[in-house]
Amino acid sequence: MRDGLLAFLFDPTSAESWKRLFTNEEGQLTTLAERLIAVAAIIVGVVVLDIVIRWLIRRLKSRLAARMIAARPQDEVAIRGRLDTIAATANWLIGIMLAFFGVGLVLGALGLDVTTLLAGVGVVGIALGLGAQMLVRDVINGLFILLENQYQVGDVVQVAGVSGQVIEINPRRTVLRDLDGNVHSVPNSAITVATNMTPGTSRINLNVSVAYEEDIDRAIRIINEVCAELAQERKEDIIEPPRVLRVDALGDSGVDIKILGDVRSFTQWELMGELRRRIKKRFDEEGIEIPYPHRAIVHKHEAPPRSEGGEAAAAAEAPDG
Repeated sequence: MRDGLLAFLFDPTSAESWKRLFTNEEGQLTTLAERLIAVAAIIVGVVVLDIVIRWLIRRLKSRLAARMIAARPQDEVAIRGRLDTIAATANWLIGIMLAFFGVGLVLGALGLDVTTLLAGVGVVGIALGLGAQMLVRDVINGLFILLENQYQVGDVVQVAGVSGQVIEINPRRTVLRDLDGNVHSVPNSAITVATNMTPGTSRINLNVSVAYEEDIDRAIRIINEVCAELAQERKEDIIEPPRVLRVDALGDSGVDIKILGDVRSFTQWELMGELRRRIKKRFDEEGIEIPYPHRAIVHKHEAPPRSEGGEAAAAAEAPDG
């Protein structure tokens, strides 16, 4: 084996060098060849096993989704998001387990004493564990997020001061994409408060201001009419039609009117924008003013001329000379 390896190193392009590297004089495979073949077989086996397991997870997810959606069609978005989160987490955990399993088999195939190596790794692991407390906190916090179903893939959330749609979640991190398309990777240990903006149903929460000079009752009636028209046209998206709840505040330049209504997840922003557009058009037609800041500009002019009496008094007060 040693002679074959030396010959291969000095002339790797020679066919005889390749032959002597992998076979002995009797034409049998060398120990190196057998070990390389075993390593290749282990790698291929682990990769194939990973592909098969991921395929099974996808099939299982599809079947569960079909059954759960058939039983609760109104919760389709929430069901798919929950199953996507569970599938992504399972793939992450299985990938890590297969990687460790494959590394152990490869080391054993190369002739290394895996038991002694694991003992040494255990000692090193204790030292690394003392410096990896943040990673442990990430995993523990991530597991609680998954078990408590605080949010899932597809939800719009705000965590650690970052807002966006969840595109990936695992026990170590949460990945968000914001409205600008930026992708934010947030360690789970940094998440102390998680705000889920799409938990099954969402809400229209909108304030509309009208000028103090306007009839407030008439403005409320018109707003409710606009809300009713929108609810009639968008029945599939609106659960509880929006309507005026109260006069919310007496502001500096106008009266704030609060509108509330329950809608389907992910539609609240579109519906609020459409409601603002319709209210603005209707107010224009009805002549109702929406307040805006007014500014008074004062121009500085030259001082006005003084009267004759003032001039005489000024001359008398002036010193001689």
